Amino acid sequence: MTTQLSPVSWEAEEYITKNHNAWWYVGLFITTIALSALAIFLQGWTFLALIVISVITVLVFSLRPPRKIKYHIDEKGLKEGKILHKYADFRAFGILKEDEHYSAVLIPKQRFGLGVKIYFPEGSGEAIVDQLGNHLPMEEVKLDFLDKIVNFLRI
Repeated sequence: MTTQLSPVSWEAEEYITKNHNAWWYVGLFITTIALSALAIFLQGWTFLALIVISVITVLVFSLRPPRKIKYHIDEKGLKEGKILHKYADFRAFGILKEDEHYSAVLIPKQRFGLGVKIYFPEGSGEAIVDQLGNHLPMEEVKLDFLDKIVNFLRI
């Protein structure tokens, strides 16, 4: 049985920015040169194209500041900007704490469905958990392997 709760609204960045010092860029450059040399040696032209596209993508996202997104949770679901995520599409949610940042992770019902990860300020956490918990069960969530790699590489 769900009870009527007040809607919750807040604004947060779409992702957490990581500080990249000069050594991070040097490491990216050296890795790019080494993988490109390997691709050329093995005549893997598709692999070389993948390396170049991947490095350009990493550079664009590391230099681009994150957008501020408006979030709103009510009886209909979670609104992320103009996109509405309905509760019926998710089986559960969980809360993650990465360094000093908090996020809610909505776990999809479909096996290969996309989850939704939203960051929120600590002060709004209780209201957000209450609203999500009113519609979805809460589960323990952990960073998956890909998230750990992204954090390690500070992307």
